[in-house]
Amino acid sequence: MAKKETSTDQLITTIIKGIEEVKGNDIDILDLRELENTVCDYFVICNGTSNTQVAAIVNSIQKTVSKEHKEKPWHIEGQNNSEWVLMDYVNIVVHVFQAHIREYYDIESLWGDAKITTIASSY
Repeated sequence: MAKKETSTDQLITTIIKGIEEVKGNDIDILDLRELENTVCDYFVICNGTSNTQVAAIVNSIQKTVSKEHKEKPWHIEGQNNSEWVLMDYVNIVVHVFQAHIREYYDIESLWGDAKITTIASSY
């Protein structure tokens, strides 16, 4: 039996669910499909209040995506200090920041031409 493909929209929904389960803050989705020379189709960006919460968000995303879609990130970077963790799901790259690091790098401005969707917190 062939493995059922997960759509990008389904994966984004599941990633957001994983973020919200551990109260990740300020969730933005950047749609990069209309831009030239991008490495993926979407960025999902959020932040936590501490390295402990950033690590919890990353773990929650991994568990939720693995449970619902049987998928693992292709690559993860930044788990050593949990200030900025990047999770690469090929078409979707998730950036989990500590708030002050997110403010410093301000990657939303770097990708200013992208369509940004802000997800209202459900808590």
